[in-house]
Amino acid sequence: MPSKNIVIKDLAALYDLMGLPHEEIDTTSGFTTHYLQDIFKTLPVSSIPYRPDFFSFLFVKQGVGRYTIDDQHFDITPGTVYFTNPGNYRDFEWREVTDACLIVFTESFLKEQVHADVYREFSFLLTEIVEPRILRPEQFAVMEELYRFLRREHRGGSPYKLKIIGSTLVALLLKIKEYFFQDYNPIYEGNRSSQIVKTFRRNLEQHVRELVSGKADTQLRVQDYAEKQSLNANYLSSVIRSKTGKTIVAWIADKLVAEAKVMLQDPDLSIKEIASRLGFLETSHFSNYFRKHAQQSPLEYRKSL
Repeated sequence: MPSKNIVIKDLAALYDLMGLPHEEIDTTSGFTTHYLQDIFKTLPVSSIPYRPDFFSFLFVKQGVGRYTIDDQHFDITPGTVYFTNPGNYRDFEWREVTDACLIVFTESFLKEQVHADVYREFSFLLTEIVEPRILRPEQFAVMEELYRFLRREHRGGSPYKLKIIGSTLVALLLKIKEYFFQDYNPIYEGNRSSQIVKTFRRNLEQHVRELVSGKADTQLRVQDYAEKQSLNANYLSSVIRSKTGKTIVAWIADKLVAEAKVMLQDPDLSIKEIASRLGFLETSHFSNYFRKHAQQSPLEYRKSL
C-alpha cells in the first residue's frame, strides 16, 4: 500500500499516479479547476493515500462517495462543500459523480494574485480540518455561479486571466467566510497536535511578514519556532512531519519562495534587496536557495512574468 506521507505537488502528479488523464490540468499558474465527471469516467474510483501541497475546494452538486481527511471519514452528498489545505492526509472514493467541481490553488498563487497578507482576511485557510458543509440551495447557487465563472475564465484566453481569477477567488472566499466562518478562530480547533501545527503555521506566516516589512532581519530556526510554543525542537519537528508529511525546513522554504515570487513581481525591487528582506546575508545564497526550490533562478522567474 502506498505511504500515507506521499506529498503531491499538483493534481497532474496525483492523477498520473492513479493512471487518470490530466491533459487539461494547469501545472504552471498555481491555479486549476475542472469538473470531476470529466476525469472520473470509470466508476467507482479510489485514490491513493496522499498529502496535497495545495489548497482545494470541492463543490458537489450531484455525487456520492467518501472522503478521508486525516483520521476522519466523511460521506459525499449533494450540495456539499469540502475544503482542505496543504499537509492534510487524504484519500477519496467516488461511486457516482454527475456534477462536481474541484478548485485547487497554491499558496504562491494566493500571495501573488489575491493578497500578500491573505491569511489576515481568511484565517480559516490555516485550519487543519474543516468538516464538509452542506449549503442551502440558494447558497449553493451563489457558489455555483462563482465556480462556473472561474472555470470559464481558466479555460479562456484573456491577457488578464490570472487577475480575473484572483479577484473572483476573493469573492468566493468571502462568500465561504460569510456562510461558515464569520467568527472562526482556527487556533482553538482540534486536538493538541493540530493546535501545534496551526500555531507553527501562524508563527511562520507572522515571521515572514515581519521579514518582508522590515520588522525582522534574521530567519528563525527550528529551535526558535519550538521555543515559541515551549516545546522541544525534536518534538515539534516530529509533530509537524507526522501531521503534514513535510518537514519544518520544507514549510519554511515554501513560505520564503512564495514571498520571493510576490516581491519579484515588483520591478523596483532588486534581487539583492529581496534577498536582504527575506533574511539572506548573501544574494548568491538566496539565488541558489530559490533555484533549488523553484527550479529556476530569481532572474529567470522575473523574466517569465
